[in-house]
Amino acid sequence: MKKTIVAMILVGGKGVRLKEITKDTAKPAVSFGAKYRLIDFTLSNLANSNVDVVGIVTQYEPYELMNYIGSGASWDLDNIDGGVRFLTPYSSAENVMWQKGTAHAVRQYFSFVREFAADYVLILSGDHIYKMDYQKMLAHHVSRRAVITIAGIEVDWEDPSRYGIIETDAFDRVVGFEEKPVRPKSNLASMGVYLFNTRDLERLLAGGPQDELVDFGKNVIPHAIRSGEEVSCYRFGGYWRDVGTVESLYRANMDMLDDPEFLGLNSSKNLPVYSRSLNLPPHVVLPSGSVRSSVIADGSTIDGTVVHSTVAYRSVVMKNAHVEDCVLLPDVFVSENATLRNVIVNAGVIVPENYRLEAAETVVLDTANLTSLGGRSDE
Repeated sequence: MKKTIVAMILVGGKGVRLKEITKDTAKPAVSFGAKYRLIDFTLSNLANSNVDVVGIVTQYEPYELMNYIGSGASWDLDNIDGGVRFLTPYSSAENVMWQKGTAHAVRQYFSFVREFAADYVLILSGDHIYKMDYQKMLAHHVSRRAVITIAGIEVDWEDPSRYGIIETDAFDRVVGFEEKPVRPKSNLASMGVYLFNTRDLERLLAGGPQDELVDFGKNVIPHAIRSGEEVSCYRFGGYWRDVGTVESLYRANMDMLDDPEFLGLNSSKNLPVYSRSLNLPPHVVLPSGSVRSSVIADGSTIDGTVVHSTVAYRSVVMKNAHVEDCVLLPDVFVSENATLRNVIVNAGVIVPENYRLEAAETVVLDTANLTSLGGRSDE
């Protein structure tokens, strides 16, 4: 069935900058804000934008992510005329088709786009926190008669070298694009959201040596700009964070705790964010437990003190334990008399009795580094 627009979400990277958090799971499957997974935001944006054909391009540790998304029903993306398709590495007659970069991944699965005869292709990342109506970006793209539209947002000048940096003229026509420059020429960062005319995308992907057209940010977009293609920037003014590092994941969780109106997560009226229900019992705060300025997910039990922290599902904080300014990922067990501050505790970690870790800078506490990062307060 013909569609106006299809989306492809690229989720294949290893996410090495998140360290132990992504050692055995894909980055978009990482927990956020106690209740959500990172992929929830992109899938919810698509559902709220009436984009109902979604190809999810996987590679690294895909099982947990695929199991979580399933048919896409939790995001109302389980329709018979499209829905969610998992695009996984496959073996050709010559070799196994591993992905070499973002553009290479899309080229490998272009048959998915052709199947729906779509006019436009929306390329997305699955690990960013934001809410966007992609139909507004499409309207911008059409009005500018663009070949490519890049969503951009102004970031702090202290941090632009982490991103693809966009240079524009007075009409937001993109005149320069550089991926993670050492000396950025602007603070207008690419959000990793690209909109292409389908015919132009196919032409651009076939327009040169295949080993030179591996990545959108490094190869395809700069080549299109040099070739005089109409590339436009769609400026985004809302909250957006790329949580590709330990510090950025931590900061995004703290942003949520510090702002009661954060992304309107407590309201379902404006671009709601959906997630998959795990059908767990509600969380319990026992008589000796205390919770302040925190978010506690279902299935958790609090018998100690939790301050300004997020506690993901099926986690336990035992009596006399103190957790402050922390992010607890799923299935964490904090034993009696333990103290944690400024820590992300990785999924499934058991924090021993009397353990103490008050980090000066955000760290990831994992089973493998328990003794090297902290120790028993009674020793």
